[in-house]
Amino acid sequence: MVREFFGDRRDNHAPAVAIATIAGTIRQFLRSGDGSLMPIVVMMMMSLLLAVGFSVDYTSAVTTRSNMQSALDAAILSITTMETTTSKADRQTALQQAYEANSGQGTVTLNTVDVAADGTTAFSATAAYPMPTTFMGIARIKSVPIGVASSVRKTPALVQSTFKVSKVSGYWNKTMYLYGTQFAQTNAQSLMKIDYTYNNYKYTYKSGSTNYSVGEPKGYGTTTVYTVNGSTETKVQEQVCSTTGSTSAFSNPPSGSIPGSTKDSRTNKTIYFNTACSNTFYPANGSGAVIDVSQMNQLYLQMKVPSGNPQTLQSNDATTSNRLYMGVSQTDMPEVATGQTVDIFSAVPCGQTSYQAWEDGGNAVPAPVSNADFFYTVQGKCAFNQRPSETVMTQ
Repeated sequence: MVREFFGDRRDNHAPAVAIATIAGTIRQFLRSGDGSLMPIVVMMMMSLLLAVGFSVDYTSAVTTRSNMQSALDAAILSITTMETTTSKADRQTALQQAYEANSGQGTVTLNTVDVAADGTTAFSATAAYPMPTTFMGIARIKSVPIGVASSVRKTPALVQSTFKVSKVSGYWNKTMYLYGTQFAQTNAQSLMKIDYTYNNYKYTYKSGSTNYSVGEPKGYGTTTVYTVNGSTETKVQEQVCSTTGSTSAFSNPPSGSIPGSTKDSRTNKTIYFNTACSNTFYPANGSGAVIDVSQMNQLYLQMKVPSGNPQTLQSNDATTSNRLYMGVSQTDMPEVATGQTVDIFSAVPCGQTSYQAWEDGGNAVPAPVSNADFFYTVQGKCAFNQRPSETVMTQ
């Protein structure tokens, strides 16, 4: 019934058509010969005319306010990604431009910009617009003031991560990478590379008149850590592991060395091994691979094992991420659940050490962390970051 009387609301001329219809009806009654009803009818129709006009302006105001709120929300979110050194005046200019770009009407005011020492930031803004009326002018109401407000809070997040190799073993050569995708980019770039080369140590002993060779059961080698910037690789850590074998147990192994043993079924002899790993950092007082991730919107780890199955393992791949272990100590590292992916930004704690390891594909998973081959630590530094995903609307 409403649509039949006033016309389709999608037609911009519908309110005018409705008013014209009512006015025409009034004129018909004025020309009517029945004067006794004329005053009553005129009063009723004038009231209806005012009601329709006011409802048209009210609907327009509601729509305008909704559009202003959406534009202000989008605008205030956009300025939270600006550097903390940006002046309030520059933020105000950017806020107004973003507001207008999102079809907001009126003037925007940036009220507060708070940046805490730990990187927590808070912003609040308002927008005001005196919306001109169409029909309420009959009652001397030329405009209706419309105001909206918006506030956001941005929590500190990972801006730097430091990787340091603990120990790497296995008979397969392998390489681990850290990849990151910058803001507004689609292609990931390499930020770190860790190469492992198996040394293929074998202990040779004589039983009777025959010589036998036995390899250390876990296999240790040389691991080199690089930071990557475009095509430039910078060595920051090298770990060299050397192994010694014996037909008798080692009585006083060096502190920190890795013991091992295996039984040679050919001679029924137990062969004992002792592995010592030495670390060299570049520079000498370095702490490993320090990676700036403040400009990264996405991060993921990749393990390439040419002789493995599968050959490529990734933290953001639900089919292979279950070969990654993460925890609070070298022995307390739960395996990532099958079918899940890992958000590196959440996996690396702020100001604390995270212990991680990879099973390179030589064993089926799930399996205890003791089966893993690639052990390292990660420590994160958190501060203000430019990732929009860390921003929460509070008003």
